[in-house]
Amino acid sequence: MSKVATVEIEGKKIDLPLVVGTENEIALDITKLRGETGAITLDPGYKNTGSCESAITFLDGEKGILRYRGYSIEELAEKADFLEVAYLLIFGELPTETQLQKFNTDILDQSIVNEDMKTVLKGFPESAHPMGVLSSLTSALTAFNPKSVNVDSEEDMYKAIVKILAKFPVLAAWTLRKKNNQNLYNKDTNIGYVESLLKMMFQEDNKKNYKLNKTVVNALDKLLILHADHEQNCSTSTVRIVGSSHAGLFASISAGVSALWGPLHGGANQAVIEMLEEIKADGGDTSKFIAKAKDKDDPFRLMGFGHRVYKNFDPRAKIIKKAADEVLGQLGVEDPILEIAKGLEKAALEDQYFIDRKLYPNVDFYSGIIYRAMGIPTEMFTVMFAVGRLPGWIAQWREMRLRKEPIGRPRQVYIGETHRKFKDIANR
Repeated sequence: MSKVATVEIEGKKIDLPLVVGTENEIALDITKLRGETGAITLDPGYKNTGSCESAITFLDGEKGILRYRGYSIEELAEKADFLEVAYLLIFGELPTETQLQKFNTDILDQSIVNEDMKTVLKGFPESAHPMGVLSSLTSALTAFNPKSVNVDSEEDMYKAIVKILAKFPVLAAWTLRKKNNQNLYNKDTNIGYVESLLKMMFQEDNKKNYKLNKTVVNALDKLLILHADHEQNCSTSTVRIVGSSHAGLFASISAGVSALWGPLHGGANQAVIEMLEEIKADGGDTSKFIAKAKDKDDPFRLMGFGHRVYKNFDPRAKIIKKAADEVLGQLGVEDPILEIAKGLEKAALEDQYFIDRKLYPNVDFYSGIIYRAMGIPTEMFTVMFAVGRLPGWIAQWREMRLRKEPIGRPRQVYIGETHRKFKDIANR
């Protein structure tokens, strides 16, 4: 293979180096394109543009492959827990038993959130969306940790990472309890990371003990692992570009939370439940809505089916489908919404129209079902997504800073008015 690609613009030729990744992905290095030709590339949505070189996550949408640091998502979901995967993403290797124990201990040591943060939380009305609250609280952490992170100090970086991993799930749980007008609890240091999150969310104020369900814990642990990173998506790119200005870790994560909030990104699993509610309100006839989805002239679209990146089955959906079946079976939830979901899933997996177009249920479809069965309110779904995505955001921020990447500054093609003279107000 040639190591360059030649581009000719108005008779001027320039050789662009080819960059080949470890999985044989090919990229054109256009670093010198504008300087030598005056031209830039135009790529709305950056669908064909690589913004960085990264060693964290590999994704092949055509083949349905997702790997963290070289490990398949299937193997990690089966054999590792969330904190092991977090360590892997952030530091590059699976932790030894000693490293994992220290990591867990250090996170527990930083898990208490300053009492003044409760005052910040009280300022939000009950009507505030949990994602808006979470983004604000995450940003507010900077007020209680004003010292900037010295990225040249491994110790400083580690402390900042441990601190956000410790406090973020507390803030996530508090957003739910605030909405429900319940007391706010800090982490239970005697149980695991995921178990503590569930307890902080669902502990009843008038009861001392919260009974953990192993099936629910296992399903949530898998969900968090599956959401932990997903290459250069909208929120991850946001974290990197905000961090490229040398904004701190907490501020960069807060920006990622805001980006994740959008219904085209992290809000997709919420949209699934809202669609199911719509079908229920209409009478619950899934066949009617399957027909509507097939009708190209009908604006209705099935949420939670197909994926922008995966052109085949979402590998995460295969894993979480089993967990969804286990949770529904274990909890014995009787919910017409979940029955409608099962009907849609069956139709999409058996109907040739969906099979031909590879419109299979994706991870958002199943995660919405699981969260609903757990009793997590719809508006909290994206908050749970954020808790899972936190290690990936941290890993991407850390990688970007250690690589000393330049500040992000995309170009544009101007299509506005050319130069014109100012008109006095009387002549406009």
